[in-house]
Amino acid sequence: MNGRIVCRSLVKVFKTEDVEVVALQGLDLLVEPGELVAVVGASGSGKSTLQSILAGLESPTAGTAEVAGWDLTSLSERRRREFRLTTVGLVWQQTAANVVPYLTVAENVAVPLLLRGARLRERRVRLADTLELVGLQELPDERSETLSSGDRQLLAVAVAMANSPAVLLADEPTAELDTESSGRLFAALQTVSAAGVTVVVTTHDPLVSASVERTITIRDGRTSAETIRRTAGAVGEDFAVLDAAGRLQLPPEYVQALGLGGRVRLVLDEDRIEVRPEYGRRGPAT
Repeated sequence: MNGRIVCRSLVKVFKTEDVEVVALQGLDLLVEPGELVAVVGASGSGKSTLQSILAGLESPTAGTAEVAGWDLTSLSERRRREFRLTTVGLVWQQTAANVVPYLTVAENVAVPLLLRGARLRERRVRLADTLELVGLQELPDERSETLSSGDRQLLAVAVAMANSPAVLLADEPTAELDTESSGRLFAALQTVSAAGVTVVVTTHDPLVSASVERTITIRDGRTSAETIRRTAGAVGEDFAVLDAAGRLQLPPEYVQALGLGGRVRLVLDEDRIEVRPEYGRRGPAT
């Protein structure tokens, strides 16, 4: 299982008759197999578009996106369906969108296996393993519409994991959950990651982003910063991301604190580059 994700100079433009919207503009991203990472960013930053491309739901306009060895740049619809059935699992934000309400827990997990054409013996093994993975092994005959919102989202993870994907994508999975249910869900995602699956979570939830070892911030359609924690939950060390074209996005609070704008002064030292206001805080000399 190799769930490596590589995006290089990724561009996505949405076109209508009257306007073009650039959702991603040269995004670079590398996620190693088995990593559990959080992707954060303001609304309109491009994180949902990135998730859709990684899931095989959208095609990039330019650049490259590779997921678990699949080049997603120009897949046919048949190959996209195969990719989604075998390689990537997706958990949607709305709990109701992840499962069929009138089916039981076991029947929901069986759906992707049936779509892939799995044999009865494999379905039985995967069903037992997947429900145990998320802690729902005692509820196989429970109708999903009777589950709590937390258990429905755990079931969503089970459905996404049914076909043993290399990559699991979760879009705001804790948005509709209380604190206790969020904790249970995130524990399930950690268990999935520990099993070798690459997990990418897009989130606004600070508890989630603070509980992973790596948080990636997207701003204006590019990866702009990363926070790396040597141990999940520890105080993070912040990094800016330098893309392939040498572009660097400084955190807004740094720009505001130093009064940066327009041009900045660069100073190359032996082992570092300093970024300074063009005229200092007092403005140009008179």
